[in-house]
Amino acid sequence: MTPSRSGTRSRPKHQRRPPAARRYRQTANSGSATKVTFCVRGVLSPLLSNLVLDELDRELERRGHRFVRYADDCNVYVRSEKAGRRVMASLTRFIEGRLQLQINTEKSAVARPWQRSFLGFTVRDDPLFRRCIAAKAVARFKRRVRELTRRHRGVSLERMMADLNPFVRGWAGYFGFSQWSELPSLDGWIRRRLRCVAWVQWKTRGQRYRELRRLRVSAPSARAAIFSGKGPWRLSSSAALHRAFTKARFRRLGLISMEPLFGT
Repeated sequence: MTPSRSGTRSRPKHQRRPPAARRYRQTANSGSATKVTFCVRGVLSPLLSNLVLDELDRELERRGHRFVRYADDCNVYVRSEKAGRRVMASLTRFIEGRLQLQINTEKSAVARPWQRSFLGFTVRDDPLFRRCIAAKAVARFKRRVRELTRRHRGVSLERMMADLNPFVRGWAGYFGFSQWSELPSLDGWIRRRLRCVAWVQWKTRGQRYRELRRLRVSAPSARAAIFSGKGPWRLSSSAALHRAFTKARFRRLGLISMEPLFGT
């Protein structure tokens, strides 16, 4: 926990330290142990973590371990589960005893590499151990896309795609490092979301039929779609909506695709 100083007045609100500085304190009073608390959401936390955990890096190198660390996230690779538990116990003693830092037991574990993630990535359980995007990172991506493509958001399809593009471009720029095929499937999922939005925005059967015909969907396919008992999400994968909103049409409307930009 962060040390507190008793008997002092709190600073005025406009003079208070920013969260990262407020929550990262080091006490050096004579006779008292040093305690450090990290603010993981602060801008300075990677720099502060590197300063404090440099001694951990040297200790791991001295022991001959293979490891990777960024800020306060660290993976150590050993040959067996038994060795992993031994190393975990030893490093816990070193970090909590020598460095006076607290281990996050909820996020720490001994497991196979493909059962854990690091900076949003993991590896596949195959002979090549290819990099892929961790399931939690994909779930966060989909949650954000759902927020930007809500059916009743009240904006045009073009505006929705304009809002999507910066997020999608940045996300693909980071996760394009993956060696698996997540980007094409996520592109397809985004297009399906937008087809669903368009169907809901058309509202009435008459408008839906006119829009489908305007987009060169055949009359039988258009009638089958508007009289279908399926909901918007299921209809978004129908032949009629695929014919109305092709990949080329989405490109003309301004939607970027992650695969051509950063696909491997």
